[in-house]
Amino acid sequence: MADDAGLETQLCSEQFGSGEARGCRAAADGSLQWEGFPDSVSPDYLPYQLWDSVQAFASSLSGSLATQAVLLGIGVGNAKATVSAATATWLVKDSTGMLGRIVFAWWKGSKLDCNAKQWRLFADILNDVAMFLEIMAPVYPICFTMTVSTSNLAKCIVSVAGGATRAALTVHQARRNNMADVSAKDSSQETLVNLAGLLVSLLILPLVSGCPGFSLGCFFFLTALHIYANYRAVRALVMETLNEGRLRLVLKHYLQRGEVLDPTAANRMEPLWTGFWPAPSLSLGVPLHRLVSSVFELQQLVEGHQESYLLCWDQSRNQVQVVLNQKAGPKTILRAATHGLMLGALQGDGPLPAELEELRNRVRAGPKKESWVVVKETHEVLDMLFPKFLKGLQDAGWKTEKHQLEVDEWRATWLLSPEKKVL
Repeated sequence: MADDAGLETQLCSEQFGSGEARGCRAAADGSLQWEGFPDSVSPDYLPYQLWDSVQAFASSLSGSLATQAVLLGIGVGNAKATVSAATATWLVKDSTGMLGRIVFAWWKGSKLDCNAKQWRLFADILNDVAMFLEIMAPVYPICFTMTVSTSNLAKCIVSVAGGATRAALTVHQARRNNMADVSAKDSSQETLVNLAGLLVSLLILPLVSGCPGFSLGCFFFLTALHIYANYRAVRALVMETLNEGRLRLVLKHYLQRGEVLDPTAANRMEPLWTGFWPAPSLSLGVPLHRLVSSVFELQQLVEGHQESYLLCWDQSRNQVQVVLNQKAGPKTILRAATHGLMLGALQGDGPLPAELEELRNRVRAGPKKESWVVVKETHEVLDMLFPKFLKGLQDAGWKTEKHQLEVDEWRATWLLSPEKKVL
């Protein structure tokens, strides 16, 4: 409490000329924390913004080349082109994009927060694909409407994914309840970069307008720069909350070596393509009626569970489904996810702690056990391992009071043993 009070008390302030004064507070470790940059944002803010500016500039130039191609294909400068045909093409293109935006937001909207880095990179690569389609559209006039409609569909998906992940990254980078300030500065920076891109485009377009080959070469160069800068920007991010990918990496390292990776190391190892993991093996917040259809099945599922979740493991598909109690908090959800991933580790061949190694040997040596029996036994092992793992996460710098695990909204209640624990 004393540390919290010290953090809130303003020790001193300063100002430059007639500008606004900024205060200074004491941090828990005794250092001084001044209001404003760089203490008001995360440490990864500057490298991310530098590479983000490079990719925005390259994208602006590529966009100018693509716009020129679309206008050429629609008939600008062609005396035989009609206004009605151009209008119809534009309306079909826009309506396709609007439908795509709605469907994608419904389909993937809940997953964008969990994998913000991966979806951010995906959105920018998809944007490059969309601009390539626009550049190639005039080459095949008979397919022009279909090509630009597909391109606009992709761009609308980019708009949803890019906007949502940008908001998630703003939440991560704002450290002084200054989300609006960080968002406004990011928007201003992007506007400035796009303005510079437009000015450079005015110089480039006259040079490439009469030479399709040179225009395509410039586009490929800018696209390569755009993808590389995006990769560096996303790789610079150090998320301090756990999603399934980062938890999988950290838990695997902990089970094999007894050490908890810090956020920097785990983020450096995290795959940046959304399809890197196999088919979803962990489902959190599933409805109870999906797992049980009789009183016996319910009693079997509840047996051995003293936490605020029920876990069902399909050994043949290595798929874990978790039912969450109404009272399940962030730490309970983190434990449930750890439990599910730990069950998957039992089917692997890597080194494990002594308790899990003994359990894996028993499972493999004897006749095949029912899944619920194995789940019950892993609960006992997890009672010993999870408190140490949780403390290791906190000591390494992970924020365990919140997470970015993908959790559905279903919750349930059931009769629990008196020893139930709510984290």
